[in-house]
Amino acid sequence: MSNVTLGRTGLTVQKNGFGALPIQRISRDEAARLLQKALDGGMNFFDTARAYSDSEEKIGYALADRRDRFVLATKTAAKTAEEFWTDLHTSLNNLRTDHVDLLQFHNPSFCPKPGDGSGLYEAMLHAREEGKIRWISLTNHRLAVAREAVESGLYDTLQFPFNYLATPEEIALTQLCRERNVGFIAMKALSGGLIASSAAACAFQAQYENVLPIWGIQREKELDEFLSYIACPPALTAELEQVISRDRAELAGDFCRGCGYCLPCPAQIDIPNCARMSLLLRRSPAADHLSPEGQAKMARIDGCVGCNHCADHCPYGLNTPELLRRNYADYKTFLQQDRP
Repeated sequence: MSNVTLGRTGLTVQKNGFGALPIQRISRDEAARLLQKALDGGMNFFDTARAYSDSEEKIGYALADRRDRFVLATKTAAKTAEEFWTDLHTSLNNLRTDHVDLLQFHNPSFCPKPGDGSGLYEAMLHAREEGKIRWISLTNHRLAVAREAVESGLYDTLQFPFNYLATPEEIALTQLCRERNVGFIAMKALSGGLIASSAAACAFQAQYENVLPIWGIQREKELDEFLSYIACPPALTAELEQVISRDRAELAGDFCRGCGYCLPCPAQIDIPNCARMSLLLRRSPAADHLSPEGQAKMARIDGCVGCNHCADHCPYGLNTPELLRRNYADYKTFLQQDRP
């Protein structure tokens, strides 16, 4: 698998990035083993965030003594300059480094700019002047904010959801980044687990030479799969094109991407999973979803208080309460069929 250069940063990395959100779910030593194996195997871009509980700490524990061998990106969801500096100092301490290569504003509802009153972009500039960060970046799930960031000329890279379920407008965003020399980092390269074929996902991403996909990795077998693609990248065969066509047909239209920005829910509904349960039941092993614990999680949908927080905060404009109701109705039908 080829390398990719992240726009004007000049950072050239293997086109196979390590998304470190999932390692917060495993032990420190398990995470360290995966991270070290990934680096030894050729992965040299690691993406984390201040919001991913202990993910940063695990990267620091595993890779601090090899800091010169990889590109490191983290994120801050700070709303003020004061919060920005608190986050940055915490991240540097957790990561056991004196700088990060990319510091990304984490899915802001607006595009931070100099003079906007938030002080956020000015804080980024100050951090860069101090050598604590090298490049200024932004992540988002809102197409309008993402486009504004790229067109502003203020950002060196953009991280945005991108996979073979992308709309024409989202595909055009990758081209805009290429034209403006802005690095494009593709999150949700497996659409939050809805894409089952990593080979098809990789073959699709390979068509876009300026795009760096990052894969959320929690298990060694997942890592082994992606490492194998470095030496033997999957080609976009007729068989894989059929997989992509089937998935596009099944997942066309409105569906939950599992981004989690609808949370927290006052009724404690696990919205990112419950709102796409119909798809998960048909695209992943159903046993866990149908377990007593899984049933209890879905039953919380009956406790929805109608606050509409989820719909108001969905970057894709979904009618989330209705999506939850439809998925719960389908879940009950599926549950009855599963019983002897």
